[in-house]
Amino acid sequence: MNIQLFFTSVLCLGFTYTSRGQTAATKQVNHQFQSWFSINTTAQVTNKWGFIADAHIRRNNGIKDGSFYFLRGGLAYWLNPQLTAVVGYGHMWVTPSTPGWRYHAQENRLYQQIQYSQTLGKLKLLQRLRNEQRWQQIVNNDAPTGANRFTNRIRYLLSGTLTIHSNKRVPQLVVANEICLHMGKDVVYNTFEQNRIFIGIRHTVSPTVSFDAGYMYLYQQKLNGFQYDANHTLRWFFYYTPKFKGRTSPSTETIAGEE
Repeated sequence: MNIQLFFTSVLCLGFTYTSRGQTAATKQVNHQFQSWFSINTTAQVTNKWGFIADAHIRRNNGIKDGSFYFLRGGLAYWLNPQLTAVVGYGHMWVTPSTPGWRYHAQENRLYQQIQYSQTLGKLKLLQRLRNEQRWQQIVNNDAPTGANRFTNRIRYLLSGTLTIHSNKRVPQLVVANEICLHMGKDVVYNTFEQNRIFIGIRHTVSPTVSFDAGYMYLYQQKLNGFQYDANHTLRWFFYYTPKFKGRTSPSTETIAGEE
């Protein structure tokens, strides 16, 4: 695979879907500046079984205002060293956007995913397909109504990590794009839900700890079809991959991930 072609394709894929959303956005685009921090753990306990867990905080207006808090866990099964399946549960607390409101809307989420990773020379390629069932609490007048909005969201992530120098102290280059589509009785105008483009670096701190940091452009269409969020986001994710004695399979790629 031509590395330059790969990175060009990832970016074109993201901008294509983002442009489609912008064409449809005839009225309102809300630009926001955010910070997004997370800790992600992937633990392969046996040659076949393990677990993942991650915690996220996203803030608006830099770090001034809240956006959401998210916790997720899952049971992982390695079909082979490159192919992994996961099922799990996540819970989100969404900060109210209406001035003066205090109640954090709750979201319960089940998910299933399959992920494939491969190495092509200096390029590590990762593809992930995730399906989510989401129960989002409906809030009115700063209180839950007792009703939930249900949607099913399908996400496809394509990510490439390029080693640019043999010295491991030199960070790697990361380019990724994720497309999110969702369905449900409340989804009428926005089957396209959002697109996320990420450009940054990945650095290995130790055999078990690494992080990536960079810029994410997140473009999200609202349920009404004409309102959009264009989020300019500073993203900083940490990854912890513990090594268990007696595990004989090759090292795993981190399979925890974004909200």
